[in-house]
Amino acid sequence: MRKYENITKNWHFTDLDGNRYPVNIPHTWNDIDGQDGGNDYKRGRCKYDTVFNAPEINEDQRIYLEFRGVNASAEVILNGVNVMNHDGGYSTFRCDITDYLKETNELTVYADNSVNDRVYPQKADFTFYGGIYREVCLITVNKHHFHMDCYGSRGIAIDSYTDGRVKVRTWNDEKNGEVRITILDDEANTVAEGYGKECEMKIENVRLWQGLDDPYLYTCKAELWVAGSLTDRIEEKFGVREFKIDPKKGFFLNGKPYPLRGVCRHQDRKGIGNALLPCHHEEDIELIREVGANTIRLAHYQHDRYFYDLCDKYGFIVWAEIPYISEHMPKGRENTISQLKELIIQNYNHPSIVCWGLSNEITISGHRYRRDMLDNHRMLNTLAHKLDPTRPTTLACYAVCGPFNPVAHITDLVSWNLYLGWYVPGLWLNELWIDFFHTVFPKRPLGYSEYGCEAMPNLHSSKPRRGDHTEEYQTVYHEHMLKCFEKRPFMWATHLWNMFDFAADARDQGGEPGMNHKGLITFDRKTKKDAFYLYKAYWSNESFVHICGKRYVNRTDKVTEVKVYSNLDKITLYVNGKEFDTQTGDKIFKFRVPLEGEIKIEAVSGEYRDSAVIRRVDKPDPSYKLKKSDGKGENWV
Repeated sequence: MRKYENITKNWHFTDLDGNRYPVNIPHTWNDIDGQDGGNDYKRGRCKYDTVFNAPEINEDQRIYLEFRGVNASAEVILNGVNVMNHDGGYSTFRCDITDYLKETNELTVYADNSVNDRVYPQKADFTFYGGIYREVCLITVNKHHFHMDCYGSRGIAIDSYTDGRVKVRTWNDEKNGEVRITILDDEANTVAEGYGKECEMKIENVRLWQGLDDPYLYTCKAELWVAGSLTDRIEEKFGVREFKIDPKKGFFLNGKPYPLRGVCRHQDRKGIGNALLPCHHEEDIELIREVGANTIRLAHYQHDRYFYDLCDKYGFIVWAEIPYISEHMPKGRENTISQLKELIIQNYNHPSIVCWGLSNEITISGHRYRRDMLDNHRMLNTLAHKLDPTRPTTLACYAVCGPFNPVAHITDLVSWNLYLGWYVPGLWLNELWIDFFHTVFPKRPLGYSEYGCEAMPNLHSSKPRRGDHTEEYQTVYHEHMLKCFEKRPFMWATHLWNMFDFAADARDQGGEPGMNHKGLITFDRKTKKDAFYLYKAYWSNESFVHICGKRYVNRTDKVTEVKVYSNLDKITLYVNGKEFDTQTGDKIFKFRVPLEGEIKIEAVSGEYRDSAVIRRVDKPDPSYKLKKSDGKGENWV
């Protein structure tokens, strides 16, 4: 059937200065300068080129060239012929190149992340890495095949229902062809069969996709038969589930309450940028699994298909969105349409995805083009429902948008990016704001799409305060937010910003320019901040004990607070090997410990334990304090 051949080795890259050198794909030219601050990373039109031999095919076969991510615009030239152009840096695109192939072929790709006024994103709090940063491959297919030219999709759409019904739609141009559909369980047993481009089947004793508890997946196999011969086959995983969102009771999965509490994720890494390998995606999903989240907002663009597959496999509820962000561009309306079509059509079959995000903080730049912006949102909302009647739409509003702003009332759901207690003083404002909106608009499902604060693992204080970037203030902030959400089960979802620190080259905060430090884990994925364990205590069933402040070794206090996070209900603290105190509690345990010289502390609950060493010093350790010359907490705009 279909044959896939990766073209990832033996490329050459020519940068903006004309330097040419060998690279492999995936690749970005902003893996260093897009992460070091200054807002001066190189944006422009760079060249990639390679030579490859054409696969051997017969007269009944065709060859497609597929790109899974080129940021942000791509011009593809094969043997001197422009074979395709694409605007949008986060989606799959492909074309039939059979008629342009020679025995040996020269392939040139111009990747362009230049500043412009028509391709999103152009203004946002993250780095727009340029490059061919996802896989490139050749796909050999029979000339009689399922559509490969429909917005980068696989030519199949699956709708399933909890009573076992499955509706499958496929697309091909064969008037005399026959489509055969087979549904397989996870042991490859046939559980249903059907025929036709559009057909409906029934799975007896259907097993539901139950989120984290049981993310059961079926396989839909579609075969195209022409004149008695099998000419094409595609396979797609899917899960059978239903959900609803009640503005008073929150999210329901398969008829049962399923409160959505989770994180947001950006796709970049330290020294790698967005040119990720499968192992990087796998590590990210394992860390999110460890913290115990059940939902992920994949911000602020279409992520790699492989990561959506992992979300399906492990049972995460996903918010998927396009990079229509921060500023409406009248010349960019067509690009919002094409990116939304690609997002929905390419990812329609993922059971993990429950909503389509239309925009993020679109009013942050003020009210320029307000009428056009609102009209564009209404158009996108209608388009999303036309493409997918099964999922609601949503968007993320910025604080200054205001609860009465019409942009907050276009989509089916709404969530807010509110950093009350970080960018503005007053953690208590979160309760006030949530309760006000819910009272005024009781029929409108309300969530938090972003909340968080900056924290550096090397900055510490016994008296943490807003803006100090200490690990300790981050825990104070999130302790408050978790208690706030716990008392408001009507919120349809809350998504912490962010699971990981990420690059934002325009920032200069926390003593490390070019970074947003709101993550629970550092950019290199090596350090879990204390707040990570707070969320693990709330969300995870994996028993553990964690002592906070291990990196806060040198302290001037005569009596210091030792804070322990755990999902166990009893903690015994030992000081220098002697039992100091035992507390029963819920997730957060605080001990007041006299501090003289250096002491070893150990927190124990049954077989679970953690230890740390702290010491009293005469003068504050200057390395723990944010220096005045460093960033002072201003936002990036």
